[in-house]
Amino acid sequence: QVQLVESGGGLVQAGGSLRLSCAASGRTFSDYTMGWFRQAPGKEREFVAAIRWRRSSTYYADSVKGRFTISRDNAKNTVYMQMNSLKPEDTAVYYCAAGIGVAVVATIGEWDYWGQGTQVTVSS
Repeated sequence: QVQLVESGGGLVQAGGSLRLSCAASGRTFSDYTMGWFRQAPGKEREFVAAIRWRRSSTYYADSVKGRFTISRDNAKNTVYMQMNSLKPEDTAVYYCAAGIGVAVVATIGEWDYWGQGTQVTVSS
C-alpha cells in the first residue's frame, strides 16, 4: 500500500504561481511512476504531468507544457509540481497518483494509488 498526501493548493491570481507537493509513504517510493491529474467541476479527471523513476523521464499535457514542471525527490519520498503562469482554466482539484508499470501515463486506469486532492483556484 502507498499513501499519498497532497499540499500546496490555494487561491492565486491569473499569472501567479503555486507549488504542489505530494508526500508518499508505504512501499519503496522510487519504484513508482508518479503523476498529477486534475478535475474541474462538471468535467472528467484529466492527466496533467508524470515522472518515471528511471531516468526521471517526464510527460506533460499539452495544456500545461512550458508552464508546469514536475520533479521528484526520492530521498524525501515527495513529488512536486511547480505551476507558473496560472490561468483561470487551471482551476481544479489536483490529485497525486502513483503506479508501477504505468504504460500510458494519461490513462487513469493505469494508476494504482490516489491522494485525496488539493484545490487550486485561479482568479481572473
